[in-house]
Amino acid sequence: MGTDTSKGDGPEPASSGPAASGRRAGSPNQSLALAAMLFAVSMTFIDQTIVAIAAPDIIHELGLTSTQMQWVVNAYLLTLAAFFALGGRLSDIYGHRRVMLIGTLVFVISSAMCGAVPAGDFAQAWLIGFRAVQGIGAALMFPAALAVVIAVFPVERRGRALALFFGLSGALTAVGPLLGGWLTSWTWRAIFWVNVPVAVIAIVLTLLARIPDRSRREPLDLPGAALVAVGMGLTVLGLQQASTWGWSSVITWACIVVGLLVLAFFCWFELRARFPLIKLQVFRDRAFQIDNAVLFFSMMAFVPVFFFASVYAQVSLSASPNQAALYLLYFFIGFGLASQWGGRILDKRGARPALKLGTALGAVGFFLWAQKLTTLSMHDQWLYAAMAGAGIGLLLAPASTDAVNRAIGASYGEVTGITQTVRNFAASIGLAVFGTVLTHRTITNVEGTLVGRGVPEGAAGDAAESVAQAVTGQADTRGPSGSGPVADAVKDSMSAIRMDFAQANQWVFYGMAIVLAIAFLFALRHPGTRVTQDSPKDQDSPKDAEPAQNE
Repeated sequence: MGTDTSKGDGPEPASSGPAASGRRAGSPNQSLALAAMLFAVSMTFIDQTIVAIAAPDIIHELGLTSTQMQWVVNAYLLTLAAFFALGGRLSDIYGHRRVMLIGTLVFVISSAMCGAVPAGDFAQAWLIGFRAVQGIGAALMFPAALAVVIAVFPVERRGRALALFFGLSGALTAVGPLLGGWLTSWTWRAIFWVNVPVAVIAIVLTLLARIPDRSRREPLDLPGAALVAVGMGLTVLGLQQASTWGWSSVITWACIVVGLLVLAFFCWFELRARFPLIKLQVFRDRAFQIDNAVLFFSMMAFVPVFFFASVYAQVSLSASPNQAALYLLYFFIGFGLASQWGGRILDKRGARPALKLGTALGAVGFFLWAQKLTTLSMHDQWLYAAMAGAGIGLLLAPASTDAVNRAIGASYGEVTGITQTVRNFAASIGLAVFGTVLTHRTITNVEGTLVGRGVPEGAAGDAAESVAQAVTGQADTRGPSGSGPVADAVKDSMSAIRMDFAQANQWVFYGMAIVLAIAFLFALRHPGTRVTQDSPKDQDSPKDAEPAQNE
């Protein structure tokens, strides 16, 4: 077991005394800084879901295949996962504010280039390439933005600030499909162009907030950065492509296994490096271990629920993309309200009560929601969707904030890089595992329905696989097209197929309840002690820090 670092010699909380006045210039500075960071990271959250809504229009205009479109979606998530740790470390060395601004510029320029993609032979490479650059920009921006919020707010007020940060930014993920549907009705290119005014607002607010910034006289661990990028990239690539290549594919397992081996070597290398990219010694702290374990298992449900609930609404409830986005709002109403409560619990009582209550509520919420999926009624499900969202909302900010507060001896950037890498990796695993379960159960259920209606087994299997393509969000989820005996049988069976898909989704939502229950078991082992000091690594010190110019 690890040791507890919530006590010990160190500076007083950064909010007390005159020494704090240089770093926290009062409430107006804090409010502007928080608003600026929210505008910045909102782009990264919305971009995780907005592109899928415009996929059919992009495919039609640019002549892409479904596989190429999947790469357009995955390229962003792949580079985001691969470069999170590097982004956090760069913000420590060169200044959180400076790296956040650089990341924002990289993100918005690549967004504009995505929207300007020309039709023709270069469309695929252009769009996938700039989507990958978008992911790099987000990986630079997000850890730095989170580190700015952490640095600006003292420990005793940090829980509420980060609850607002995660609550609003998380809720914006649900806005992605709704905004995407509205913008796509004008032109699909607008889903990328919309980032430009948002980025301008974020940059202006950042400059007005005059956030103190500083750099460190430390070398960058380039070998470590390369190892974690390759390891995370290969592992996430294998997980992303498992549904396309198949779990029996040698390439799938080669990517996953080689990626994990590279990550293992990265850990060995970092423990021996003089200036490591990530100080893995922070995992010796028991509470830090548990915070990240809770984040890992809860994120296996949190990010996948966006995709699976949206597809369920469109297939089983016959909802439009915009109606599906409204269906997700039930989840995020609970999430947003509970996240504020979780922040207050953290500030007053520590992380343990929020983690226990959040994981328990989330597990129960997902379990009850799963039971109601076969009613095919939004009215019967909204309460349990809100309950599941409230569970995640209660735990997300406390777990993330407590992990940062516990990492005494590490700096804000590298710790936020760790927690965000854990979250992103868990989301990739959740999408891969639950996506495989959903595809398998959908094919089994639909094939059984069609065979029961007289369709030959071979043709029924092919038709069932076609229906299951809705899982990727790249098929027409409102019904099959074409003619012939099999197509006619599928059309005649659509009511039964909608129920088949709902039953397949039950397996996924029960799985989400299980991973939240596992997170609850970890939450029970949290030591419960409160942190009352900032990391010495992030206190001003002439030996390792120098002012960075306000740009």
